[in-house]
Amino acid sequence: MKDILIGEYRIGPNHPPFIIAEMSANHNQSLSKALQLVESAAHAGAHAIKLQTYTADTMTLDIEEGDFVIDDTGSLWSGYSLYRLYQEAHTPWEWHEEIMDRCREYGLIFFSTPFDDSAVDFLESLDVPCYKIASFENVDIPLIQKVAGRGKPLIISTGMASVAELSETVQAATDAGCDQLILLKCTSTYPASPDNSNLLTIPHMKDLFDCHVGLSDHTPGIGAALAGIALGAVAVEKHFTLSRADGGVDSAFSLEPDEFRSLVKESEACWRSIGKVSYGPTRDEEGSLKFRRSLYVVKDMKQGEIFSHDNIRSIRPGFGLPPRYLNMVIGKRASRDVKRGTRLTWEMMC
Repeated sequence: MKDILIGEYRIGPNHPPFIIAEMSANHNQSLSKALQLVESAAHAGAHAIKLQTYTADTMTLDIEEGDFVIDDTGSLWSGYSLYRLYQEAHTPWEWHEEIMDRCREYGLIFFSTPFDDSAVDFLESLDVPCYKIASFENVDIPLIQKVAGRGKPLIISTGMASVAELSETVQAATDAGCDQLILLKCTSTYPASPDNSNLLTIPHMKDLFDCHVGLSDHTPGIGAALAGIALGAVAVEKHFTLSRADGGVDSAFSLEPDEFRSLVKESEACWRSIGKVSYGPTRDEEGSLKFRRSLYVVKDMKQGEIFSHDNIRSIRPGFGLPPRYLNMVIGKRASRDVKRGTRLTWEMMC
């Protein structure tokens, strides 16, 4: 499976995880805050900033009743109409270019999630290096075909999708020309809990669809993200905010700068620790072998004296015979005088 190249970043199991800061609605309709988010994400070590490109009118209808009102009491957005939610959450299109320029200034990859054809066309005009499809759109085959036809790397969140639906999605993307695909394991609850994250799906999905797999994580903290990397995630997307105290529709499940910095640092440490199947001492461990136990003479002995549990013990350091030979040594005689603290060797026995 070949690496995926996005800007200067190579993405694959032989490279550190690609860490994406999802700005989403955490700018709270302030361009100044959006630009601060870019700078803060860069200082925290993020590799990319991702936006969402839509308007309330491209997402839904301006209706404040019935099907168009969120009535899930467990939702952060219960009581909102869809239209009002997307009005509050959208990133104005006229901000995109300035945010993109700020990303370039700080060495961050800039890309976005389009939600309809007009958003794809708009993002193409900005020459974004890749695209993301959101979980709720992973069954929108015409949208996937249009994005895949751009010939750029494509990241697709898999929240709620069955194996059959993902098969159709992957086939549609491939048939439309996408040859650089990353699927993101995702649980589409906001926030998500570790209990319903089911990260063992990551290696299964990789094998099933023969593509790279990452994680779009909505759980609090960084534990699930690190577990995902240990299971093979090549990319991690986390929502990012300057401060959860600022509020906003996504703040409750977003990381603050210090948390995001920890994510970046520990993600690379987690990836480096995976390594390969290995037994026996590594090169760095060879110097520690001397601290194993081995057999030593613990009392002065005269030539001809019998080795016993009284004068032979398994102790540190490890320069003498291995402890497994203790029972073979007991009962033999010393071939010469032996001083206490002498490492035991076969030549000392007769």
